[in-house]
Amino acid sequence: MSNAADRAYAEIRGLILSGDASPGTPLREEALADIVGVSRTPVRDALRRLEAELYAVRTPGGRLEVAAWDVDDVAEMFALRAMLEGHAAARAARRMGPDVLAELTACNAAIEAAVAAPEPDVARFLNENRRFHDLILAASASARLATMLAGLVEQPIVRRTATRYDRSDLARSAYEHGQLIQAFTARDGDWARAVMTGHIHRALHAFRAASPSK
Repeated sequence: MSNAADRAYAEIRGLILSGDASPGTPLREEALADIVGVSRTPVRDALRRLEAELYAVRTPGGRLEVAAWDVDDVAEMFALRAMLEGHAAARAARRMGPDVLAELTACNAAIEAAVAAPEPDVARFLNENRRFHDLILAASASARLATMLAGLVEQPIVRRTATRYDRSDLARSAYEHGQLIQAFTARDGDWARAVMTGHIHRALHAFRAASPSK
């Protein structure tokens, strides 16, 4: 695939993952070409890839739009993430050095500060939460895991859930991150896997509680 198509793919996928292109948003080649700054051909290639990865779907009339996910779809995504990220945490526990532990600790401190603000800073929570999980995935040193997790739509779901969290929900997430850091410090892969798996399953239940069609 050309560099232009790769760039178009990355930018359009980024719009979807950030929530800027919400479920049901039409994906029009001409408009996206203007946004990305490329011709329509690489945008067309990128959209084919996004459709194959289920980020985009076609309506009965043939129009391409950002995919919407029902509760069953999301439950499957969380189940797969729990397995994959649990495995990533176990691998990371056996490989993680003090520098990454320090980064994780600083990252979770930022999450705790976002939660403790007079009005919880959900945007900062989301950014630091994503960074925390990315650091663990990088420490797992598995290109295969990274590829598999990239194929699962996660950030819009996390964003939709977190905006409905109250302070105690956000604080619980930070607490679980702290447990992960303890498991990594102990280099205990089984502990890290168990905490990560529970962390993601709890997020699923929070999503269901926040969903109008649970």
